[in-house]
Amino acid sequence: MHLLLARPGGLKPAVLLTRTCSAGSRALSTFANQDKLPRLPIPTLEDTTARYLKSVRPLLSASEYVDTERAASTFIKSTELGPVLQQRLQQVDAQAPHSWLEDIWLKKAYLEWRDPSYINVNWFALLADNPDFPLVTDAPRGRPTKVQVERAARLVTHMLEANEALNQEKIPADMQRDAPLCMNQYKWQFGTTRIPRPGCDVLVNQYPSTAKHILVMYRNQAASVPVYNSDGQRANIGQITSQLAQATERVDKLLAGQAQVPPPVANLTAGHRDDWTKARALLEQDAGNRESLATVDSALFGVCLDVDVDPRDTADVERSIAVFNHSDAGANRWFDKSIQLVIMNSGRLGVNCEHTPVDALTTGRLLMEVGEKERGPVKDIKPCADLAEPAPIQWNVAPDVAQIIGKVREDAGALAGNLRIVLGQMEGYGAQWIKTLGVSPDAYFQVALQAAYYRHYGQPAPTYESSSLRRFLHGRTETIRSCTEESLAFSKAFGDRDMPLKKKLAYFQQAIATHVELSRAAAAGKGIDRHLLGLRVQIRTPEEAERALLFQDKAYVKSMSFGLSTSNVTPGERFRGGFAPVILDGYGVNYALDANDLKFSVSEWLSSSVTDAPAFRQTLHKTLEDLYEAGEYAKKH
Repeated sequence: MHLLLARPGGLKPAVLLTRTCSAGSRALSTFANQDKLPRLPIPTLEDTTARYLKSVRPLLSASEYVDTERAASTFIKSTELGPVLQQRLQQVDAQAPHSWLEDIWLKKAYLEWRDPSYINVNWFALLADNPDFPLVTDAPRGRPTKVQVERAARLVTHMLEANEALNQEKIPADMQRDAPLCMNQYKWQFGTTRIPRPGCDVLVNQYPSTAKHILVMYRNQAASVPVYNSDGQRANIGQITSQLAQATERVDKLLAGQAQVPPPVANLTAGHRDDWTKARALLEQDAGNRESLATVDSALFGVCLDVDVDPRDTADVERSIAVFNHSDAGANRWFDKSIQLVIMNSGRLGVNCEHTPVDALTTGRLLMEVGEKERGPVKDIKPCADLAEPAPIQWNVAPDVAQIIGKVREDAGALAGNLRIVLGQMEGYGAQWIKTLGVSPDAYFQVALQAAYYRHYGQPAPTYESSSLRRFLHGRTETIRSCTEESLAFSKAFGDRDMPLKKKLAYFQQAIATHVELSRAAAAGKGIDRHLLGLRVQIRTPEEAERALLFQDKAYVKSMSFGLSTSNVTPGERFRGGFAPVILDGYGVNYALDANDLKFSVSEWLSSSVTDAPAFRQTLHKTLEDLYEAGEYAKKH
């Protein structure tokens, strides 16, 4: 499995964001703070090595730790390779326009990844229902519904408003407490597509994003739907509703007129990147296909109208999230688009987003704001004149491409069938109660998760929690290694029936304090994993690889085999996301800490003989209950 990538993808922990305002209460423009942002620092070898050794200590036996300590200390000696790699990385930093990490992270974590982006990289979320569009729980299969099309039109309108605000730099700059945050990722929200290429994919993007159409997927066919006229005037909600309805009618007509159903070209985006690369190269040999691909790539975003939906997929939330995650073997999606809204024929809403260009919390923030605007009265605009008509996107599919599509569908079906995601929720308490203990809600959940894993398996797990680096220019993410000596000590103490509660709580407080310190260090650019990645990619020859003893040591791979890949997407009232585990025998845990409840999802690969998501969910739930009882007892005594 790919150990550089914490999937989805990489959903981010909650950050306290505010909108920056001047003394006159006028919000600063989107990129007003960019020149105030510091560059991401390169930690010293000594600091990173010390943090690394501390992070692997709970995972190793005494003899293994001695070997790892020797390898690490040798690696950073002045006569060894570590200082050479550090110097090369500093040269990269000197030449990089914004950040030494930016290109390294894009390539190594995403663009060079050859297994499917589908499920492995793309992340999904279920968004809250809208009382303005009551769910049609008995929606007939195979046909669009009025509620589906009308809700889609409302959402498209607010997405277009968000894009226009970005183009005009009217989205206020984000702040975290008193620190400005980098807004560069917002330039990659719209009009962005990942393109398969041999060995390393590429991103195509335009900012300002001025395309006049969106991509609509319906019955596994793609359609181009104009939402602006040639003068750049936006269609109003009524026109967009009509455009979406016409798009479905024209796809229906196209399919009805075909002796055979056209091969679903969009399904190629769910395949192994090398399969998709080969197929796209073959498609591009045809001029008409090149024009069709350009239409897809430049579309502002995708809208997937799912009509072949079992009513049970609406009634059961876990079945709903499976639809938003992988649909039917990747059907009715163009997974390379940065944002796809997915609307079921029942009216239920979800998203599927490609993680490469933008971190999930950044996109999630935009989507939650769109969701807020979706509710209640909408101020519409006048219809625009001379709006072009929607049209199905046509393909010339040669037999060899059709063969690849068949293979991709089979592979995608197997991958989807191997993934299970279950949901959990603690309705008895949430962040508000946790704060009465005087602790960080995120640290609380992470320590509880460590205790649950130890209770379930009798051993600790290497753990990834994603931390934002948006305090720095073009910052993306760093890893918080949540499995610590202190969390392990608490996990052992928590299950000791003979230990007094007061002593257990002392261990708990130590674990919390350590996690908070690690979180602050990661956000300040003093993490472990990104620096080690930057050093590793400076290795130029096999001989150098052999000399890089830190990376040759077994502990390095072991510590990156994240049995728990986790992310905090607070708030969760309107947004429940998820992603796949990053290793075969691991879990993906996504959670949100709202005022009065805790929500989480647990994913696993069914082919693993180690994991059991429903059982682990139960253990986590029981651990959270026990922690609550311990906290209540401590407060009373």
